[in-house]
Amino acid sequence: MSAIKYFFSYLLSLILALPGIIGSLGESVNDYSFTVETSQLGDVVPNTLSNVNIWDMQGTDLFTNPRLNEKYNIMEFVEYIQLMQCTGGNAQRDLFVDPTNYDVLDDYDFSPLIENCQGILTLGAKPHLKLGSVPLKYSQNSIQGADFGTNLYPPDDYDVYYDYMAAMAKALVDEFGAEEVLTWRFGVMTEFENSQWFMSPDGDPDKTAVAYCKLYDYTVDALQKEIGEEVFVGAHAMVVTEGLWDERIFIEHCGNGTNYKTGKKGTRVCFLSASFYDYCPGEYTSGYTLPETIAQLQKYADEAGLKDLIFGVDEGRLLVGNTSGADDNQLFTRIVGDTYQAAYDARLNKQLIDHGGDYFSSWGYLSGGLYDGYPTVSYHVASRLSTFAGSKRVAVEPVKKGVIYGAEVEALSAYDGETLRIMAYNFKNNIDYKKTADLSFDVDVSAFGSDKVNVTVYTVDDNCNYFDEWQQDRIAYGIGDDCFGWSPDDPQIESTVTLKDPAARELYFKELAEKYEKCSQLTPVTYTADVVDGRAVLDTSLAANGVVFFEVSACR
Repeated sequence: MSAIKYFFSYLLSLILALPGIIGSLGESVNDYSFTVETSQLGDVVPNTLSNVNIWDMQGTDLFTNPRLNEKYNIMEFVEYIQLMQCTGGNAQRDLFVDPTNYDVLDDYDFSPLIENCQGILTLGAKPHLKLGSVPLKYSQNSIQGADFGTNLYPPDDYDVYYDYMAAMAKALVDEFGAEEVLTWRFGVMTEFENSQWFMSPDGDPDKTAVAYCKLYDYTVDALQKEIGEEVFVGAHAMVVTEGLWDERIFIEHCGNGTNYKTGKKGTRVCFLSASFYDYCPGEYTSGYTLPETIAQLQKYADEAGLKDLIFGVDEGRLLVGNTSGADDNQLFTRIVGDTYQAAYDARLNKQLIDHGGDYFSSWGYLSGGLYDGYPTVSYHVASRLSTFAGSKRVAVEPVKKGVIYGAEVEALSAYDGETLRIMAYNFKNNIDYKKTADLSFDVDVSAFGSDKVNVTVYTVDDNCNYFDEWQQDRIAYGIGDDCFGWSPDDPQIESTVTLKDPAARELYFKELAEKYEKCSQLTPVTYTADVVDGRAVLDTSLAANGVVFFEVSACR
């Protein structure tokens, strides 16, 4: 046999043997192992799930008629409810008896805001009031932005706007008391450098930056005068992508600039927040990553000499789905129903904690939004991860990393002196990812002082997700993409924006309700593990884009 023929014969034998080689490798390449050292404790873990958003205060009665979902109560972990642009921007949001009467500038009517704040308190949370969009009657040449429908322009007279903010703050204090209102949060604008939210009439970036800094200064002074000097106030920028002007101008102004209202140096700021959206499942943002976004805010604050700020994300996650409805491909709650969202959320929150972020505000968790319906996989992750809050972080080190191409298999741990918690996820930025990861944790449990430990395991995968059954059923019942307004990938199926077809909604609400309720249950598994030389080993297999939570405690 010639050398050439021999080479090709050998090459063919390798090709024919390749499936067997890959199969044998497959037995080990998916193995990931970690050590968890409870003797190595770090910072306290924040409650990154503490905030949720409400887009339209006037468009809902959830707060004027508050109610809780007894089975799936998000208020177990939610501490603040953000009311977006709740003091102005259009005739529906402006707090006046007659928002369109431009001849009367002080016919204030703060009752809608007061009622909604009372509702938030009744639910067990605190208001986070997003102020800033200027009422129509305060900008004679106002125009409403195409994206959000609110007035883009600053006030014609900042003193008139100041009086409005001061009257609003006084009304809150009169109703709830200054001591209570000082526990709330106030933000000035949503995405202040986004030209679809705010700009000078000529659209000049420098003039817009000055106008916003002036708006902020006047607002903060009004809040301090009526509520108290220690009022908790801050601002929300985009950061993740570029806006009309650079957010560092505002941050530097707060630290070292001349206050437009008081003439003194600087302005009070307690928090800086950003938006963070990835484009869709499998496609990251073209801007900064989440760690980079938080790092930018921290860097600018440090350069401006601002200390003791908290850093958060006021809105975000996934902007659009991979499937479009009849009208749009947006995700109403900025999440998908697929299990992909579980690992995505776990990863996002771990990144936030890793890089000094304090919270990530969300739009919804249940099939009906914030309060109604069945739990999504996103809810399950939030509910379990929120139990880490207030505990000290525990060192987790990878010992052996599998080689699933493109996968991120990571873990987070925390200890409160009684219970050790571990979260791990098997994530790949691919909606069709299918690889299972085998996980092993070698855990230091010597602090428990026992020869056995109790272990409770919660696994978030398609076994606790109604959405995969819904997707199969809608195909079987002929509920096509055109039956949806926005993306059918969104799990908030009870919204008419998502599922707008009445017949499909009737089917979902009545005939299939009991089935989906059952499919959405997260059922823990409990067992006892042996302790050898102060250590216990915890093993599990985790499906693609799944998340697992361990709770470990001493046997008494």
